[in-house]
Amino acid sequence: MTTHFITAEVDLTADPAELPKAVEAELEKRGEPLRWAVTAVDEATQQVQVEAVVTTATAADA
Repeated sequence: MTTHFITAEVDLTADPAELPKAVEAELEKRGEPLRWAVTAVDEATQQVQVEAVVTTATAADA
């Protein structure tokens, strides 16, 4: 298992309660999210910047 520090941009949702689900769905494309935080909000583009730590499986894990 390998850990990675990544950044991602996620569209703001109309319902703030849906934002965590949108962030986790985006992060799962890159691995298993361990933790994440919103670090910036761009109101002009309606996106949030997220920094996260994710894990991915390696050949040794199989």
